[in-house]
Amino acid sequence: MDYQILKPERFGNVEVLTISRPEALNALNSAFFSELNTYIDDIIANEPFRVLVITGAGKAFVAGADIAEMVDMNPSEAKGFSEKGQQSFMRLEELPIPVIAAVNGYALGGGCELAMACDMRLGSTKAVFGLPEVGLGLIPGYAGTQRLTRLTSLGNALKCIMSGDPFSAEEAYRLGLVQQLCEPDMLMEDALSLARKIAKRGPKAIRKVKEVIRKGRHLSFNQAMDLEKEKFSQLFEDEAKEGMKAFLEKRKPDWSNN
Repeated sequence: MDYQILKPERFGNVEVLTISRPEALNALNSAFFSELNTYIDDIIANEPFRVLVITGAGKAFVAGADIAEMVDMNPSEAKGFSEKGQQSFMRLEELPIPVIAAVNGYALGGGCELAMACDMRLGSTKAVFGLPEVGLGLIPGYAGTQRLTRLTSLGNALKCIMSGDPFSAEEAYRLGLVQQLCEPDMLMEDALSLARKIAKRGPKAIRKVKEVIRKGRHLSFNQAMDLEKEKFSQLFEDEAKEGMKAFLEKRKPDWSNN
């Protein structure tokens, strides 16, 4: 597909997806969600790479949802717009491959919600996070109220969302929202380094790690253990055999058949 907003670039088994609406600070609109869903459809159908890195063009990761598109919506239209974003970000979260957010600048409102839908977040020391919707008489609409609570804590989520104040990458790191702080000129290099490291591991094992951890959060501890041992044992059908043989034979594993 000839995307207008999304700019994919392949680096071996890693793909970098740049959101490029710099004139609007990459604000999320209906066209973005349509392109994102098409892009996700292609990944699900073909799995052409092993790790996805998402970043933004210019000085913003994503500065929020497109207010100009939202301002004249009635409640029914607003509910549909919220649902579209929730469903798209849930599909992103549920991709079988790891998704890394490389947050290069403003990650506000819908941009912060997009970053939270990724599996992990690397932040430039110049990045700014926030959920400022209450200042517009709104609340986060793309599951931000739920993801921030689960990624940090109840009190932290309430403080961030009720105050509407932006916060630094250092504060995001302290809260556990960001996993790694990077110098601005090293952000993409660090994100690609992490993505390539993950891409070298057993691809089926990586997918099962994501599945077990994400699903396990919604299960009892005993149910999650059952899921873990089921997925652990499934790897002995092929990938684990190759990985363990390679270790004993002091060679790199060949994942080409996995």
